[in-house]
Amino acid sequence: MLGLGACQEARSTRPVAPSRAGSAAEVGGMAALIKAAKKEGRLNAITLPREWANYGGLIDGFQKKYGIKVTVDNPYGHSQQEIDALKRHRGQKRAPDVLDLGDSFAQSAARQNLLAPYRVAQFDQIPPEQKDAKARWYNNYGGYVSIGCDATRVRSCPESFADLLQPEYKGLVAMHGVPTIAGSAFAAVYAAALANGGSFDDIEPGIDFFARLDNVGNYNRTDPNPSAIAKGKTPISIEWDYLNLAHVDQLRGTGVNWKVSIPFDGSFSQYYAQAINKNAPHPAAARLWEEYLFSPEGQNLRLVDYARPVLMDVMAKNGTLDKTLAARLPTVEGTPRFPTEDQLNKALRTVRENWAKTVGG
Repeated sequence: MLGLGACQEARSTRPVAPSRAGSAAEVGGMAALIKAAKKEGRLNAITLPREWANYGGLIDGFQKKYGIKVTVDNPYGHSQQEIDALKRHRGQKRAPDVLDLGDSFAQSAARQNLLAPYRVAQFDQIPPEQKDAKARWYNNYGGYVSIGCDATRVRSCPESFADLLQPEYKGLVAMHGVPTIAGSAFAAVYAAALANGGSFDDIEPGIDFFARLDNVGNYNRTDPNPSAIAKGKTPISIEWDYLNLAHVDQLRGTGVNWKVSIPFDGSFSQYYAQAINKNAPHPAAARLWEEYLFSPEGQNLRLVDYARPVLMDVMAKNGTLDKTLAARLPTVEGTPRFPTEDQLNKALRTVRENWAKTVGG
């Protein structure tokens, strides 16, 4: 009986293939995971603009550290398009290995059994409300919905959702994508709901707000990327604070005077989730990428472009946080609250059912 038990224990601790590994330990440790990832030599990412939350720095850092080539498909796409690409290219070498998704979209992908459970080394340190209990997704970085404005072109910059309805902003107010497929736009609608009598249980007032914004002629459907802002096409933009704050640096010297406000009437914070394709063509590289994103090096690189690392509080306590970079983040009053999974799912269903008929494309 003792001999049988020893054999069973040996089998349970024998390394497994990266495609089946639920942690680095199951591969045989980090050294074994790194070796396997280097052998694959490639990572397929999707919808990671270099200027979004310092993905440029993260990709460069990962490639330099491990010698693994990172390719990014559809860099300016949205969360739902990532899920669609995962399904469309299932079983193909070009399929995405890793995903970066708004929470509601990550939960949708998990329910569809598209994601691989994997616990990064810091999994237990991630707050419970910021991860899936089965480790199919976990939040990595986030921020607050904010209003950016080119003070060179706009005489008086708006500071609240209520301000955005003023006649002087006719044709000026843009946001990233539409909320049925884009996490940033979905968050903007949620924030607008909170500013207009809604709640985590009721996003409808946010949809109604954008209908009013459209009816008065203020809603601008152009994507507010740095090029569009520099050309004056989108002088006002509702987007994450880390994107708006990064625009300040990106547009320096272009004549744009970009100002950023977190609307006091609709303060809404949310984080973006990381996930691994269940059928990732490069499973070891996919798992190593997640380890890198949650390492102190990866988390501090988020701060370069003003994104808030999910492990920020933990790192502040254990001394690994870059305090100089962290000190640049805007101060926000109060403790952020987050919608539950049920509230997020209900809100996304409501937006998908009502956005097109209420606001249009």
